[in-house]
Amino acid sequence: MSSFHYIDIKPLDLTDIQEIVSSDKKLVLSETAIQKIEKCRSYLDAKTKSISKPIYGINTGFGSLYNVKIDDYNLQKLQENLVMSHACGTGDEVPKEIVKLMILFKIKALSYGHSGVQLKTVNRLIEFYNNDIIPVVYTQGSLGASGDLSPLAHLALPLIGLGEVYYKDDKIESKKLLDLFSWDKINLQSKEGLALLNGTQFMSAYGINCLLKAHKLSYLSDLIGAISLEGFDGRIEPFNSLIHFARPHNGQIKTAERIKDFLEESELISQEKQHVQDPYSFRCMPQVHGASKDTIRFVTKTFLTEINSVTDNPNIFVDEDEIISGGNFHGQPLALGLDFLAIALSELGNISERRTYQLVSGHRHLPPFLVSNPGLNSGFMIPQYTAASIVSQNKQYATPASVDSIESSNGQEDHVSMGANAATKCKKIVDNLQTIFAIELFTASQALSFGNRKSSPFLESIISSFRQEVTIVEEDRVLHSDIINASKFITSLEIDSLELFG
Repeated sequence: MSSFHYIDIKPLDLTDIQEIVSSDKKLVLSETAIQKIEKCRSYLDAKTKSISKPIYGINTGFGSLYNVKIDDYNLQKLQENLVMSHACGTGDEVPKEIVKLMILFKIKALSYGHSGVQLKTVNRLIEFYNNDIIPVVYTQGSLGASGDLSPLAHLALPLIGLGEVYYKDDKIESKKLLDLFSWDKINLQSKEGLALLNGTQFMSAYGINCLLKAHKLSYLSDLIGAISLEGFDGRIEPFNSLIHFARPHNGQIKTAERIKDFLEESELISQEKQHVQDPYSFRCMPQVHGASKDTIRFVTKTFLTEINSVTDNPNIFVDEDEIISGGNFHGQPLALGLDFLAIALSELGNISERRTYQLVSGHRHLPPFLVSNPGLNSGFMIPQYTAASIVSQNKQYATPASVDSIESSNGQEDHVSMGANAATKCKKIVDNLQTIFAIELFTASQALSFGNRKSSPFLESIISSFRQEVTIVEEDRVLHSDIINASKFITSLEIDSLELFG
């Protein structure tokens, strides 16, 4: 398998991105991409010399200053001023893996040859990516409308020798980085600063990071839910394909099929039951998990469209001899998608906690709080509290950001998406969801220890592996460590990409 990934007209999909990231592949521009970038830059240089009228963002000010014409000898200064003035980020630093995705997606957007950048600018971004040079970017500052201006300004600062980067785990000044690599700073030409700052790569990177995890968490919701069903002595009938094809939502059908496969050859699911129905959190897993699956797939389609698009402004169309100022930087599709994804993932956590609650409630011949000597031991009483508190926090994070807007730039930018806030909230829900699932897995595996019959060979193998990290709780101990180890176990589970994204 090649250690390089060629940036070309071929769209990236989640499998590509997962492979690029996990295999630490290096990026290379294809010959086609190189030609497109150079052709567009040559056209723009010729165009600015041949006409005297203002062209937004090329020889004018920005935002509400669009009517201010800039003299030719100040065009480089104009672009550098843009980058510096927009680097106003605050808050926490963006995680390094997300910044690296921002670089990847910015390179991809610029490679289409509609942005007017120099080839050396794109190649420098590729050098950053390939050498694990991670600009310091901050989570706060984007309205998600004129692109992710502030975060992308921080991403671009090191190109001109400003700002900070992480290199070999050290945070250093960008000037020192240039010295280390014997690089000159990039002298930004007309339009380049705007090409770098306009765009949706902050929202896109957060969204793709969340989606890569969301597909795995969706799979785990079925897997851990099946273990809980076994621990609760649940029934198999709600997973019969007849009822799901009578209401044929794709996610619902997929969930029922998957859980049935997980339970194949289980002694527990086949044993005679004393009850005729299970609570909704068990019985309705296909309907609830399935609805979230369908949402994840819808949002995936939105984000794959976005990362394989040109999202700066203005856009340059060489063959048509057109430079068009529009609004491809507006993050509304992403803001809505991120809010929708946040709600869908929040619901997976909501139903998971309800299964945890049922398991510790002393039903189905299980001891209260899943310990042999309740009273002296509190057992799994408080892990359920923890899950409940996180679920409640997720509900708060799931309040949509995209319904909000605020006027900016003296009214020129009078409607914004707030997609950046939607992005950072969605990541918090994703991180929280893994902890909720870790608590459910910890609880469900404990419940299974009270039975005399075996689950399916597949689920028994999962539990056996889990037991290497988290042992059965015989009496009270510090459960914090067990929850952390359960979460690490979830992270370590490898699932075939075809199962996740197919």
